[in-house]
Amino acid sequence: MENETTEIKKKEGFNGQKAIVLPRSILVKTCIPNPLLAGIYITDIGFYPKAKFHYRERNYGIDQYILIYCTDGKGEVKIEDTSYTLKAGNFIVIPADKSHAYGSDQNTPWTIYWAHFKGHLVKSLIRLLLKRQKSYKGLVQFNESRIKLFDEIYLNLERGYSTDNLCYVNISFSHFLSSFIFDEKFNYSAKQSIVNPIDVSIEFMQKNLHTTFTLEDIAKSVNLSSSHFSALFKDQTGFAPIKYFNHIKIQKACQYLQFTDLRIKEIALTLGIDDQYYFSRMFSKIMGVSPQDYKLKRETLRETKFL
Repeated sequence: MENETTEIKKKEGFNGQKAIVLPRSILVKTCIPNPLLAGIYITDIGFYPKAKFHYRERNYGIDQYILIYCTDGKGEVKIEDTSYTLKAGNFIVIPADKSHAYGSDQNTPWTIYWAHFKGHLVKSLIRLLLKRQKSYKGLVQFNESRIKLFDEIYLNLERGYSTDNLCYVNISFSHFLSSFIFDEKFNYSAKQSIVNPIDVSIEFMQKNLHTTFTLEDIAKSVNLSSSHFSALFKDQTGFAPIKYFNHIKIQKACQYLQFTDLRIKEIALTLGIDDQYYFSRMFSKIMGVSPQDYKLKRETLRETKFL
């Protein structure tokens, strides 16, 4: 890290990267009050492949724990006065509220899976990790099922923020963390796919984010009447279908605002919305800020928060 120049240090912007920052309103309204979620819940999650010049430094830490799992290349992590070198197979948990810095090696940049997380059970989990590993850093054998579990968590988050989704994602994330604490016990059992019309309809939405649909269009995609489909969808997700579709569109819009230089009008058109002002109103209603303010806010927050 010390050999990198300030000009080429990057917090993000790597080819093939992906990241989700959960809206803070969702965390406050859904995760924190729910006893199934309050113990441990994700606030941010992502994947940075071959992240050359990746570097973050937080002199006062942040109020979340950070997991970094390196699957290729190498990098360095410093927690307070202790430095750790991470290579393929290494992981590290950075405690909340501790000063830290981390960065990718210039010659062999790391590929990392990462997550920020909080909850009242986290300290106990980290104490267990320290008891077993004797360090914030550990080594695990590569297991494709661990990557599949991460991908499943990420893909389900992409499907929206229903209570069921968040419960499944965060319980799965506890399993993901336990795979590092109990590497020798970690086994993957493939799930049998169960065809659920609501799951099918959500996949239909995801594949057609560039299109505007009516309730009837979405119901037709799973061969259900509009009324039956709407009732079934709301029962399983807690949201009306069109509202859910809009949430997924805005989630994608957030990623465009973070990771591209597309103008707001271009993002709206990409998501099948011809009226830029209607798109801005929808974005503001869901995220609590305008698209312009969100982009500016994310740029500011990245200085102190976003991995």
